[in-house]
Amino acid sequence: MSKTPARHGAAQAAPHDPHQPAPHAVTHGADDEDGPRRPWTVLAVALAAQILVVLDISVVNTALPTIGRDLNIEGGNLQWLVTAYVMMSGGGLLLGGRIADLLSRRGAFLTGLALFTAASLVSGFAGSTGELVAARAVQGLSAALLTPAALSLITTTYAGAQRRSALAMWGAVGSLGVAAGVLLGGAVTTWTSWQFIFWINGPIGALALLVGSRTIAKEKVARPRLADLDLPGAAAVIGGLVALTYALGATATHGWWSAHTVVAMAVSAVLLMAFLAIERRAAKPLFPPHVWKLDALVSGTAVMLGITGLLVGAVFLTSIFVQTVLGYSAMETGVAFLPFAFAITAGTVVARHLLAHLAPRVVAATGLVMTGAAAVLLSYAGTDADYAADLLPGLIIMGVGVGMVFVPVSVTSMAGIPSSHAGVASGFLMTGHEVGAALGVAVLSAVASTAGSLMTLDGATAAFSRGFTGAAVIAMVVAAYALWRMPAQRVTGGIGHMHH
Repeated sequence: MSKTPARHGAAQAAPHDPHQPAPHAVTHGADDEDGPRRPWTVLAVALAAQILVVLDISVVNTALPTIGRDLNIEGGNLQWLVTAYVMMSGGGLLLGGRIADLLSRRGAFLTGLALFTAASLVSGFAGSTGELVAARAVQGLSAALLTPAALSLITTTYAGAQRRSALAMWGAVGSLGVAAGVLLGGAVTTWTSWQFIFWINGPIGALALLVGSRTIAKEKVARPRLADLDLPGAAAVIGGLVALTYALGATATHGWWSAHTVVAMAVSAVLLMAFLAIERRAAKPLFPPHVWKLDALVSGTAVMLGITGLLVGAVFLTSIFVQTVLGYSAMETGVAFLPFAFAITAGTVVARHLLAHLAPRVVAATGLVMTGAAAVLLSYAGTDADYAADLLPGLIIMGVGVGMVFVPVSVTSMAGIPSSHAGVASGFLMTGHEVGAALGVAVLSAVASTAGSLMTLDGATAAFSRGFTGAAVIAMVVAAYALWRMPAQRVTGGIGHMHH
């Protein structure tokens, strides 16, 4: 998820938001020369589309118990409403970026936006779990095409100061998304019905399509060959990730050692290994194997996957707990998450200042230890829990911890990446983020469901406690990895010259 680019020359890192992919790195040189000023219409259309994508990650969380009751969804299956979206989005990002590069950016953007808008309307009309999960999956695939194309339009339409302002606004959309999505989901669900959290995308998407089709310039591009898209690689990675998520989700209803779970795990392993084999042999691989040799990028993406998983999984469990156990309305749940969102922002500010004095790995590991400690604190909440006394302290500590991890990960992952590889590198980081979100919900939901059903009072309490105990263990493992693998050298004033 993206962060706000720092001004040139500023010796600081801008915060990287947990619900937004990192834009392509922008290097110095020609990019800093102000060309002719362009109208802001293209930016407005790209931002409108990205707002839809960002909100749809978190907007569903506050509506989960309501949707579950309405469609008779079992507690263990609720996580599919979140994971279907982020898994297809994460699995398809590399292919989406390739399509936007090889085909018309305009065409990729408008196609992605049209599909996303249509899938949103279908989601609102869904009458069963299967229909809603399928529509959410199509939304995710559309987002995988839409996000890289929107970012490409911004970076190719604007130059110099205009580009810096545009990327700052792109980052702001992501920063507001985490709070706005949960709050909007709560407000819409309380005042109307859960269907409107999807239907609201219809008029916004239609207007963006109309304006975009008239204002985005057409480009002439050479017709690519199918081999250029590496469709076998894309199918293998998406299939492998979907099988892995299904295996984790199946544990809630079938158990960890059931045939469902074991077979899905095996299929996932085979497909992901096939993906790596395909990438080694492909003439134009979706993901160039040499990227694995970029230690800072690989370690940063691994930590990004871990911290995003903890963040989105924690929001998922807490949304259900405050509504099922504390009896909050969807609207009250949205408001209850505001301190958490502000704490994440505060954490990014803290990390920015600490990076001037400490190594990135120390800052990231400290944030992860705080996240783990907060998870332990939250795991003690019982059926008689009070929001202010039992949840708020843990949420604030976790928010600060999460914010402290995103900044060093964003900065070090893209450091030293040549501009020719910036797209692939940021795509890798974005994929880690989205896949982390899906796996985080799947893993924590699977761990939580071993203690009880998320749809009953006693079950949700036991599941919440078990889930956050699991989150604490995961946070400590990722903290140890960050300390071991992330860069040891301190970041200098050059940090301000990086735009992710």
